[in-house]
Amino acid sequence: MPMKGWYKEWFSSPYYHLLYNNRNDNEALDFIKKLIAHVQPAPGSKMLDVACGRGRHSKILAEMGFDVTGIDISGDSIEVAKESEDEHLHFYQHDMRQPSWINYFDFAFNFFTSFGYFRTRREHDAAFRTIAQSLNANGTFVIDYLNVHYTEDHLVKIENKKIEDTIFHISRWQDTDHFFKQIQIEQNGHLLKHLYTEKVAKFSLGDFTDMLAYQGMQVQEVFGDYQLGHYDVRKSPRMIITATKAKK
Repeated sequence: MPMKGWYKEWFSSPYYHLLYNNRNDNEALDFIKKLIAHVQPAPGSKMLDVACGRGRHSKILAEMGFDVTGIDISGDSIEVAKESEDEHLHFYQHDMRQPSWINYFDFAFNFFTSFGYFRTRREHDAAFRTIAQSLNANGTFVIDYLNVHYTEDHLVKIENKKIEDTIFHISRWQDTDHFFKQIQIEQNGHLLKHLYTEKVAKFSLGDFTDMLAYQGMQVQEVFGDYQLGHYDVRKSPRMIITATKAKK
């Protein structure tokens, strides 16, 4: 399937990485450590990082002693990630909607709302099918997504971020089914011609439960923040779901 959609150009843009690579590394590290302590993988477990970007989180998992494979649709991101490869850390350019490994991984992860980008429910179902098929009979999948209801109530409509010599002018809005974020870039006092618009589906816990069940995965736990706190449909900023592959 050819790479289409708003993410095609945006994920390969140096401005995407400039905007998002300033996310708090310590917060990400603390979250992954808490998550791993909770799910308790066996030493050397095989892990799949879906939509891994440049491999920041894959590297954390590999440093913890696991055998990690990262996949991402962006060839530019994978090219950077491959610079960190070793015998326990590998990266591949791959569209999550397309089949890959079968019954291979012990765990699969999708971190920091790296889902909900596709045009149709069928495409999202295809992505979950790929993930479910990649897991072994006892495999666990963890997806970290925004909490739709909290985001609706706390949407920041206008925001300006200055990073180095670049200013990002960000506008946010929503409709019934999606959140939108438009990004205008100003550099050295000049607005660039390119406008980037992100579009993320408003998937609820019920939506995820149905999509996962359709692919033979059963929701086990839901957390509401990166400290793995209780999920509250209105008060929790995140929706972190753990699901296991149903035994046949």
